[in-house]
Amino acid sequence: MNSSFTVFGLATGLITAGDDVAERIIAAAGRTACGGIHDGDIIVLAESMVATAEGRVVDLATVTPSQRAEELGRQYDMDPCTAEVVLRESDAVVGGIPHFLLCMTNGTLLPNAGVDGSNAPPGCLVPLPEDPDASAVRIRQDIEQRCGKKVAVIIADSRTHAMRSGCSGVAIGCAGIVSVIDDRGRSDLFGRKLEVTKRAVADNIASAAELVMGEADEGVPAAIVRGLGLPIEDVSGVESINADECLFMGLLRNSSKDSSVLK
Repeated sequence: MNSSFTVFGLATGLITAGDDVAERIIAAAGRTACGGIHDGDIIVLAESMVATAEGRVVDLATVTPSQRAEELGRQYDMDPCTAEVVLRESDAVVGGIPHFLLCMTNGTLLPNAGVDGSNAPPGCLVPLPEDPDASAVRIRQDIEQRCGKKVAVIIADSRTHAMRSGCSGVAIGCAGIVSVIDDRGRSDLFGRKLEVTKRAVADNIASAAELVMGEADEGVPAAIVRGLGLPIEDVSGVESINADECLFMGLLRNSSKDSSVLK
């Protein structure tokens, strides 16, 4: 991996349902200092951009909350219609704080199942893309076919992390590069073998891209990361771990058995 790289923000204009994401990315790249799409580019897309284009926007006026959503709304001071949308996107609800449910969704622990009201039309919510890895594969293929360039695509979301303030980027969909590089077996500066270290490459790239993409009204829902020198391959998928391997999930399970854990 190269020691230097450049990140270019892509202003695509407002995205609506049915828009051709690849077309919008190619056009935006042609208008910026990056000079279009190049071989080896890693294209990072905001999940809300992809989900909106895929028609995932939910109008809350069309939502009828279930009894469970009503109960969660009262418990966590949430709009019950919002709680209903979150429930529909969740595999399980494991807890919560005011205004947020902590959910298991597609093997990931995240607030409100990734459902977000920012950068959504008034009165609407945007869930995550239904299959982010498949979306990344499709968009990558579309861009490569139209440009004749070998690229990678990452679909990124903003996430909070335990005991930290603020959000950083996380890859929820990936195609064209491996999402995690396994450094186990390599030596550290003192010759000790690394036993557990893996680098979350796709997550780190997503965070770098989000520095130029922003979270508010920037209108820059995508970025090109150029110069990393990562091999572009026909691979896809974001590497995850099982719940029983996760430190935070283990703490949640232990705290339900022993209330003193969090005291």
